[in-house]
Amino acid sequence: MIAVLPLAGLHGAEARRPNIVFFLSDDHAAQAIGAYGSKAGRTPNIDRLAREGALFENCFCVNSICVPSRACVLTGRYSHANGVRTNADALPEGSVTFPRLLREAGYSTAIIGKWHLRTDPEGFDHWCVLPGQGAYFDPAMVENGARQKCRGYVSEVITEKALAWLKSRDRGRPFCLLVHHKAPHANWEVGPREAGIFEGGTIPEPENLHDDLAGRSGAVRSHRLFVGRPQWELHFEKRFGPIPAHVPEENVRGWVYQRYIKDYLRCAASVDTGVGRVLDFLDGEGLAASTVVIYSSDQGFFLGEHGLYDKRLMYEESIRMPLLVRWPGVAAAGARIGEMVLNVDFAPTFIDIAGALAPTELHGRSMVPLFRRERPRDWRTSFYYRYYEAGYGLGPIEGVRTMTHKLIRYGFADGGTELFDLGEDPSEMRNIVTEPAAEAVARSLSDELTRLREQLGAPGL
Repeated sequence: MIAVLPLAGLHGAEARRPNIVFFLSDDHAAQAIGAYGSKAGRTPNIDRLAREGALFENCFCVNSICVPSRACVLTGRYSHANGVRTNADALPEGSVTFPRLLREAGYSTAIIGKWHLRTDPEGFDHWCVLPGQGAYFDPAMVENGARQKCRGYVSEVITEKALAWLKSRDRGRPFCLLVHHKAPHANWEVGPREAGIFEGGTIPEPENLHDDLAGRSGAVRSHRLFVGRPQWELHFEKRFGPIPAHVPEENVRGWVYQRYIKDYLRCAASVDTGVGRVLDFLDGEGLAASTVVIYSSDQGFFLGEHGLYDKRLMYEESIRMPLLVRWPGVAAAGARIGEMVLNVDFAPTFIDIAGALAPTELHGRSMVPLFRRERPRDWRTSFYYRYYEAGYGLGPIEGVRTMTHKLIRYGFADGGTELFDLGEDPSEMRNIVTEPAAEAVARSLSDELTRLREQLGAPGL
């Protein structure tokens, strides 16, 4: 077993602490990954992590939007506490983050790829990040403050730079490398190596692609993030022209879905290739046994479920994150872990892996006991969700999810409340909030939502 030592016992034993490689993609939905059951996703290298390590079945984000989720991952704190509630907010300078704490504990720290937090990265010995969203082709990158132009496809550029840092790293210290990919974020521009995937084939549609959202809040029906003509005009028309006139209006959603899902999965495949190259490097250097490899995404994403794309809403596809952990000797190969974990748990977990001390004000907690299949008796069975933005005709939203039910409250359009029985209705097709038989459950979840919100000190709608 890899030793994880408290700081007091380290003297001269730096090499005994595990290295860390943390892959974070952008908008990579769990349901697009083979290990999570996807039949179409091309993810053999990410699936390898599931075979050789542990897969978390219930990992969620507490605010499903890019910049806030990344801040939650880095700080271990909810959005209202870390200062990043929306994509327009900057991570405050001097924020306590896990890379900063690991660096102070003796780790060599680096981030390569997407940062997206509006201020320069802090707490890293080396950083090379995309400005803002970054470009898919020939991206600009900012390396330790100096802007440069890179040639090639963004997933390959990020992988090459990550490998270059690994080769030139300080070999006298354990390392923590963050490899943060842009893909598969919109506008889903496909790299040359992936362009031929799915050519001529058809991807099966989700069963609820044509969901009419009957019984759901009017707030959900009022926004604009539906697969179909508006999606095409926003994300595809500039590159591919208008939807052909011969496509009947009733077939537009299905027609757009095929272009969308194929390009999305092609972009995700480029990330998977990069993961494989890094895993091969760790194998070749004899580092695999002493390195914790973690793969996740900043949030989930709708791949046509409920007729939607994007994230933000509190439905399962939006809030569920993939999480795969390979830690030889600690996380059992092939393990599937069902406990509820959150993106605010990432920071305390990395701190724990490094043997450092976590700040007391963190909202998350270390997942390391779960890696070892040692479930703490007081592990959470519910969590609070809070989305703040008002863009695209939606937000704010708050809610609570337990292991069996979900209550969602909307603070926009006509408002409204939704309640789902996740055991009987995992696809969230039937809102039971007004059903007499669900009255007690609705009341209990409302009380739990209030309790969690007050415990966190979060603002209400």
